[in-house]
Amino acid sequence: MKVGYIRVSTVEQNEGRQVKDLQATAGVEKVFMDKLSGKDTNRPQFNAMLEFVREGDTVVVSSYDRLARSTADLLATIETLKAKGVNVISMKEQLDTSTPQGKLMLTFFAGIATFERELMLQRQKEGIAIAKAEGKYKGRAKIERPSDWTELKTQYLHRELTATELAKRCNVSRPVVYKWLKEDKAAKAEN
Repeated sequence: MKVGYIRVSTVEQNEGRQVKDLQATAGVEKVFMDKLSGKDTNRPQFNAMLEFVREGDTVVVSSYDRLARSTADLLATIETLKAKGVNVISMKEQLDTSTPQGKLMLTFFAGIATFERELMLQRQKEGIAIAKAEGKYKGRAKIERPSDWTELKTQYLHRELTATELAKRCNVSRPVVYKWLKEDKAAKAEN
């Protein structure tokens, strides 16, 4: 089955061109459409499309940028679909993951994604080093524990609170709570 996925970034944008491309030109039988930014990882129709497709299906998009927000995201999506036995066709790029040429292009994309990520990390490190040398970079502001942290931590350790509940009560994320617990454990071990 050919399944189409359409995404426009805002409610005001018109999806007509994509619909026409997919139904008239590519002959898709079912279409899933989101009206959300590509940076939004919670795309209901995208998730529904991933659930719907089965082995032997083909997902058709007008362009790969409709499917993913970055090269890394695109590769992860294609890998998810590949694991289900689903091919992907992008009409604009004329790329089909079921062909040797399409697989080769994906290999190039993977290399580019790795290269982009490493360059970004390198620039970030250089920028931080310069900012530190100029006295402008202090790192993230330390988040202070709430005044009732000891009591809340005890409730967590006695399984009266889950990590999620503890985080909510402290008005922080769970990773921050885990960091605090780890710091407390390390401090206790030192004493």
